[in-house]
Amino acid sequence: MGLDFGVEVFQNEYLPEGEARVDAILTVSATGTAAPVPVEGAAEVLIIDTSGSMRYPPTKLAAAKQATEVAIDTLRDGVVFAVVQGTDEAEVVYPRGSGLVAASPQTRAAAKQAVARLRADGGTAMGRWLLLADRVLATHTGSGPRHAILLTDGQNQHETPQQLGRTLDKVAGRFTVDCRGVGTDWEVSELRRISEAMLGTVDIVADPAWLAEDFRAMTAAAMGKAVADVSLRLWTPEGAEVVFLKQAAPGLLDLTGRRTESGVRTGDYPTGAWAGGESRDYHLCVRVKPAKVGDRMLAARASLVSPGGDVLGQGRVLAVWTDDTALSTRISPEVAHHTGQAELASAIQEGLEARKAGDAETATARLGRAVKLAHESGRTDTAKLLAKVVEVQDPATGTVRLRARVADADEMTLDTRSTVTRRVGKG
Repeated sequence: MGLDFGVEVFQNEYLPEGEARVDAILTVSATGTAAPVPVEGAAEVLIIDTSGSMRYPPTKLAAAKQATEVAIDTLRDGVVFAVVQGTDEAEVVYPRGSGLVAASPQTRAAAKQAVARLRADGGTAMGRWLLLADRVLATHTGSGPRHAILLTDGQNQHETPQQLGRTLDKVAGRFTVDCRGVGTDWEVSELRRISEAMLGTVDIVADPAWLAEDFRAMTAAAMGKAVADVSLRLWTPEGAEVVFLKQAAPGLLDLTGRRTESGVRTGDYPTGAWAGGESRDYHLCVRVKPAKVGDRMLAARASLVSPGGDVLGQGRVLAVWTDDTALSTRISPEVAHHTGQAELASAIQEGLEARKAGDAETATARLGRAVKLAHESGRTDTAKLLAKVVEVQDPATGTVRLRARVADADEMTLDTRSTVTRRVGKG
């Protein structure tokens, strides 16, 4: 049985006369008892940084090897895979050549032998790693999800940001990438740039000893995907335009610039691969032609579409103009919650950037605002991370003082997880 997709719309459809902006949260859910895609449909590439810095301390490369071996063991029989080592160049270390091999007891053992022989030397050029992964995955003819894990411990020193950008423009949409930074000598912004372009995740693994479990979890999640390359298709009426479409949960991801035209007043936005039981929220903002009191219109139609063009689920965003202020001033709790979550992420990132730049006043103000937002929204997880960077004097007002000394791992953990969101209860 295939997955069943549903689209729920949460909004206040009532607008005051003359208002043109319509906001809605689209909750997309995949339900059913679908098994993961047939093994011949899925493909996995493990990209391991083997630059010279992975030698220090020696436990780092050893942990990366162990984590890669755990990921290889987590692959389902028949799933095709490859292992890539990355320096200032990129090389497929298993299987030899530039293709993929089906997972079996024999190929897993051979792959782990190849991983055991890895040595650390050279620089870092992540764009080249992604280009090689793209070439490898292009040899796969299956229709299932294509997924990669990218592990690094350093900065992208051997190519320019412009070169990386051109690479991401080329490979985006071809496969998804979950990025992990081990230690504290890598740049959060670089890995976030890659993960966002490739519809994946980014996180810090401060202690190399934690890598193996993280790799196991990422690989298991990839093996659980049942449908690949689902698009969110938005239709808007004449005279209307999409202001933005952003994934709001489980993590923040701006999809606005990823639109591809698919028909008259219709555009498609990539959502990647889905597993049964998965649910995501999207914040849609549409600007429509203002109308008079009593008028009602369909402001947008949101459809989930398969790669073959089949509509998997659909929801409608409405606009009704009223002179009843009790109706038009009512705030949708779902829209308000996710707007607050986006502001929380921005406050954290801007505060950390100001702190890094030595602007204590701005850093204190923005991180204080983040503390207040975390307190108001019940984000105790984020509040704990913030407390390692600032001394919280009053969470209700956001009164804080910057800590004189902050561990790099604590600051980077707060930064990487600033875009992880929590949901409000629906209704």
